[in-house]
Parts: sequence; C-alpha cells; structure tokens
Amino acid sequence: MKSGYHDIYTRYRENITRGVLKPGDKVPAIRVLAEELKVARKTVETAYAILTGEGYLVSQGARGTRVNPDLTLPARLDAPTEHATGSLPESLMAQRERAGFLRPGIPALDSFPYKKWLLLAGQATRSMRQEEMLNPPVMGWPALRQAIASYLNISRGLSCRAEQVLITSGYSGSLRLILDTLASRNDKVVFEDPGYFMGQQLLKRIVPRLHTVPVDRMGMDTDYLLRHHHDARFAIVTPSHQSPLAVTLSLPRKQQLLDWASQNAAWIIEDDYDGEFHYTRKVLPSLKSLDRHDRVIFMGTFSKTIMPSLRMGYVVMPASTVDAFTDCADIVASGQPVLTQKILTAFLSEGHFFRHLKKMRALYQMRRDWMIAALREVYGDLFFTEQNDGGMHIVAFLAKGSCDREIAHYWQAHQLQVNALSDWYRGSGKRYGLVMGYNNVRTWQEALELLQRPKQQTLDLMR
Repeated sequence: MKSGYHDIYTRYRENITRGVLKPGDKVPAIRVLAEELKVARKTVETAYAILTGEGYLVSQGARGTRVNPDLTLPARLDAPTEHATGSLPESLMAQRERAGFLRPGIPALDSFPYKKWLLLAGQATRSMRQEEMLNPPVMGWPALRQAIASYLNISRGLSCRAEQVLITSGYSGSLRLILDTLASRNDKVVFEDPGYFMGQQLLKRIVPRLHTVPVDRMGMDTDYLLRHHHDARFAIVTPSHQSPLAVTLSLPRKQQLLDWASQNAAWIIEDDYDGEFHYTRKVLPSLKSLDRHDRVIFMGTFSKTIMPSLRMGYVVMPASTVDAFTDCADIVASGQPVLTQKILTAFLSEGHFFRHLKKMRALYQMRRDWMIAALREVYGDLFFTEQNDGGMHIVAFLAKGSCDREIAHYWQAHQLQVNALSDWYRGSGKRYGLVMGYNNVRTWQEALELLQRPKQQTLDLMR
C-alpha cells in the first residue's frame, strides 16, 4: 500500500519521540526510501521537509540526513514542542496573537537577524556626526542610494545609477510622489483587476480617471489594455508576482506592454513588492530590465523583505525624469530619518541582506508547502490552489460558491487575518477565495491547528 507524505511524516515522528530512532541515527536517502515505499520522490521530500522544519531531522550534506543530534527530550505528540512555540520573546508572542495569523505580506519576523540589526543600529548611532542631525536629504542618504542601486543591478537585472534611486516612506509614498511628479489631473491611469486592495483605495482617492484591466493566468491582459485604454498615460502592474493572483506576466505581454508605453509616451509603474521570492527557479528579471526606452518606473519596499515598521521604500527614476522628481521632492517630500537609512545601508552593503533573503527563500518555500498541505488535510477539496513558484501568500480558491466574504468574516473572528479575494476586484468576472499569508506559520502542526479553528463554520457555509 502506498504511503502519502503525511503517513511518512507521522511514522518518523512517532519513532523519534518514542525513542525507536535516536538522536544521530541516519535515515534513508530520499531516493532509497521512495523506491522502498513505491512513492514519488516528492512525497518523501515533503515529509522530510516537515520533519526538518520541526527540528526532528537535520541534513548533514555528504553524511546524509539524520535524526537531530541535539534532540534530547522526546516531545509528546499532543504537547507543543519548543519549536512550535518558537524562540520569540513572550511579549512578541502576545503581540503576534493579538495581531492575528495568516495576514498576507508580513515577513517571518521570528527569523529576522535581530542581533545583527541591533549591532548595526548601535554602530550607526555612535557614528552620527553633527551635520547628520540636520534635515535629511529629500532624495535619500547617498550611501543608501548607492547600496540599493548595486543590489538592484545584481539581483533584479536593472542598469541604474545611484542618482536614479529616490528613497521614500514606502508603497504609498512612492506612488504619490510618482503621480505628483509626472501625472496631470486628466491623465488616465490603469490598474490590475484584481489588484492590491490598499493600492486601489489610495488610487481612488487621488486619481480622477482610474480604470482597470483584467488579469488572467498570464498576468495583465494587454490585448484588453490596447482595445479599451490605449490612451492611458500610466499602467500600474505587479509583473513578477501579481497581487493577489500570484501569476507572472508572460514574456509576450511584457513586450507588448513595453511597446505600448514607448509608442504612446506612456509610463509603466512596476511594483516589485515581493519579486525576490521565487523558489523553484532563479529570481525572475524585472520588467524594468527589459525596458529599452526608459519608460518603466520601478518601485520597491523593504516592508516585505525586512520589516513593515521600517517604512522605507525606493523609486528607480527613468534618467529623463530625475530633474522633475528632484524638483517635486523638494516641495512635497521631507526625507527619511538618517539614522534608519544608515542602518539599512550597512545591512545591504555588508552582505547581510543577501544572506537574509537566501535564508528566507528556503524558509518561505517550506512554510508555503506546509500551508498548502494543511489546507488539503483540513478541508479536502473544498479549496484548491494554483501552481506558482514564489511570493508571500497563497490564494485558496473556493471549489464552488461565492461566499468568500462570509468565510473571511468567520476566519477573522478566529484571529486569522485572511482577505476575501472578491474584495480585490472592481469589475465583473470575479473569482472567489481567501488570500492568506504563510510566512509566520512556524510548524506543520501550527498550520493544522490554525486552519481547524473555523472549520465547522466554514463547512456549514460551503455545504
């Protein structure tokens, strides 16, 4: 009889906690066990990934995979393990409980290198000079602009100079500054449908002529854009990992979008909100890296990669617009705190940021797999997910029905801060499901426990 990954996981966990397998014991290689059990290698890989994430197994390279040598006390199956409660201080655990779980877009705060950040913060504070205590430069701290340019040129395929990087207060600050600088009141702006919920709310307030373009499995429908909004002046897109559907804009559509912008003197605003997080292949090149006519304005933020409270983002300005941005920033911007910029500069330039991203890619892939597997375990085929290779959230689509708002309401009552997918649409053709984050779900068991909370109410609604 074939085993599923959950059977393999349960069997190993029971043998380890009962002492049948002892710390340091070697377990079979994935290929060997898959052949023995007559299952796919991916099945064994998933079970081993869960066991490794929970601290039962460790991979030791050429020495193979073994029971964690540091595992000294077998945990009861019904008791929370040390890993399940995590290493966060008690005060932060309480904050996590109050803030809720599964909120999209929040990085894994339990795995942030706090000690290194505090060390850099102390160094930056001690090195502050008197002249640095005056008003900060509105375009950003020069060393930080250089560090961001170097990072983007290497990791996102851009070709930009430090002078083209403008430091902002994050997503809203970047978008407002771009439109303040380049848009007139009568300009038509197009946005993805569905699109980032908070972005929609902001744009409805500041853009009189806001229109939407449908998104399908290949990203923004550029044919629809050309048919209905050829005269638009701005297109705001999330091409690497669409928010919220998690699809990637296809290469033909990328080229079609770039051709439209160059032929019509239009601007593309590329929101690269989590482009660093691709798991099954190398990080995708940005849309900006394909831009031969300098019509793409690239914007990013450190809220997803470091911490939301940092409130730090950036805009990569087309070379022809640097003077216009400088003039506008002198009027409407006040600059970001120098001390924070200096800490972030050191974090980037000393290589800590690269190492942190590498660690997070592996961690997020594992936690995403836990969440998808737990969703299937708890709800069977009532929800389904579509294949994607990255990001910081999943969409659990309803297999039938359109009651995602009611389901989201019940989940939120259980401190599960999911979003109803239908709320992210403005036009027709809605799809229904739950937008949920997984970055802060720290064990397979925790994923199961969280999803069990609203199970009965969810089943009652979906029957």
